[in-house]
Amino acid sequence: MSELPTPAATPAAVVDALKAVAGNPPKVRSSFAKGRCVRGTYAPSDRAAEITRSLSFTKPSRVLARFSVGGGNPGVTDTNNLVLRGFSFRLGDDAHRSDILTETAPVHFARTLDQMLAFLEARIPGADGKPDIEKVRAFSAANPETLNQANYVAARRLPGSFAGTTYWGVHSFPATNAKDETRFIKFKVSPVGGDVTLSEDEARAKSADFLHDDLARRIVAGDVRFNVMALLDRPGDPTMDVTLRWPDEDNREQVRLGTIVITSLEANEACDGSIFNPVNLADGIGHPPDEIFAARRTAYTISLAKRR
Repeated sequence: MSELPTPAATPAAVVDALKAVAGNPPKVRSSFAKGRCVRGTYAPSDRAAEITRSLSFTKPSRVLARFSVGGGNPGVTDTNNLVLRGFSFRLGDDAHRSDILTETAPVHFARTLDQMLAFLEARIPGADGKPDIEKVRAFSAANPETLNQANYVAARRLPGSFAGTTYWGVHSFPATNAKDETRFIKFKVSPVGGDVTLSEDEARAKSADFLHDDLARRIVAGDVRFNVMALLDRPGDPTMDVTLRWPDEDNREQVRLGTIVITSLEANEACDGSIFNPVNLADGIGHPPDEIFAARRTAYTISLAKRR
């Protein structure tokens, strides 16, 4: 990888760059700005304790969650096939709380904070409202791993439902069970009814908010259920690089930790008044060791302050 042009990036600089890429819309999240808050329940499986002693995963609880569309533009259309969909959820109670952030790609778009800032700065629109394509191409050529996420998204059809989409946690989490055994896991959240996707022709017939309308209908029908899976590590997995998938990740041994059922829509203020902070993890799920995760605590707090 080439030497990056912007050394010593800070979480504050990354948040500013995320906002700038989106045109600096006021009082919204710097990423995944468009979304819908929901409530539900979580029921653990009988195997959850084999993986983690975390009471947020081994005990039943209420769930606060948010489905979202990627990017910092709250007016993005649900038919945009270039951005991610997100699913953030909170398990447990105040004493044993875990906030998990997942998205529709199994990798992040940058390995380090410096690289993330440089990626974003290359895409900040100019006076014409568009990014400099040559600058973007030059950065991508010098940093090919930053295309892994976009290539994954481009190879797949448009998600047809928030409730029919597989979501991934891009980080490697150290999970410790009751026997004090620790191994890395990745989170994968799978819709119980399978993935729902749209062809290009089907997508053209959809409204700008079709995912949100579909979600409301499915909740009324009792049709929003997800299995929370733990993908199990193998020796040599790249736990420090979030631009890479684990080898043969789609065929990994996995354990169902539990099931989330979304039962009602919630006023967006219930999610917007605070943050799903990924550093909130109940004992038994540790902080991933990569640089991007380490920056999230500060970045999320800064983003919250900017939208108040």
